[in-house]
Amino acid sequence: MSPIPAIQRAWVEERRGSPSESLRLRADWPVPTALRSGEVLVKVQACGLNPAGYKIMGFFPDLLRGRPIPSGMDLAGVIIDSNDTEYSNGDEIYGFMTLGLCKSTKQGALSEYVRLPTTHFVLRPPAVTPIEAAGICMVSFTAYTALVELAQIEAGQTVFIYGASSGVGLAAIRIAKSLGAKVVASASGKNEALVRDVGADEFLDYTARPIHEALISHPPSPKFNVIFEAVGISDPALYTHSPAYLAPNGVFVSNGPFPKDTSTSELWNVVKTVVAIRSLNLPIDTVFDFKDVVEGYVKQMTKRARGKIVVRVDPTV
Repeated sequence: MSPIPAIQRAWVEERRGSPSESLRLRADWPVPTALRSGEVLVKVQACGLNPAGYKIMGFFPDLLRGRPIPSGMDLAGVIIDSNDTEYSNGDEIYGFMTLGLCKSTKQGALSEYVRLPTTHFVLRPPAVTPIEAAGICMVSFTAYTALVELAQIEAGQTVFIYGASSGVGLAAIRIAKSLGAKVVASASGKNEALVRDVGADEFLDYTARPIHEALISHPPSPKFNVIFEAVGISDPALYTHSPAYLAPNGVFVSNGPFPKDTSTSELWNVVKTVVAIRSLNLPIDTVFDFKDVVEGYVKQMTKRARGKIVVRVDPTV
């Protein structure tokens, strides 16, 4: 195994702003080799980009965010210092860095190396690549929380998912179908095959006409039990007109602007459940090289990605 360097490359948030304003690729960020008990050192292979990333850059003041600080939360990697834990050097893992962990350790997943508590990762199944694994945690947790914990969907109910071709939307389709619900999905017409492939029963093209107008003119029968707005409120009309197509006791859930800073036990309970119901592999829209992180965020901010956007941190994967 190669010696561990003292410094590394990392995409560092230096100021509040858009990704192009906030981020700078630093080549002098320290490698966190001083491990505490229960932590391991991970060489990052890939990092999944999430909308929460650019929203955090643009919203949180520098002091509250703890800038300068590396960006990124979802990752896949390989352990290079197991530090007397139950893991071994060479174990391949995927994990998630909560906002609290990022701030307290001055770390982010868009780095070549991170130190992680063993509570923040699990072993990567051999059938899943690092690129695929890097995009699992946040979208799975977000979709599961919305549909299962908040909406409490049941078998036989009908769920309408708006923004269905996004990473969260695709995870939501898989979760809803695995629990026995009927799924009506909305995305642009060019993504119909994708969302149907993942499991959607019916499809509405939001580019053909405003979705609330389409649903009012042709209301579902019976009305939807759950509406999940997977990309954050981009058009409040879907909510304000929802009595026309949402059942009287139905639930409308919108993806919030920032991730819930959940406990690690809660996170992994959800991820293991999602894995068990075969929602693990999600379509990948684009894989960007490490030097092109800003371009990755630019694409994500269009809200037109067909699945996950992932950054290849280690060029060998």
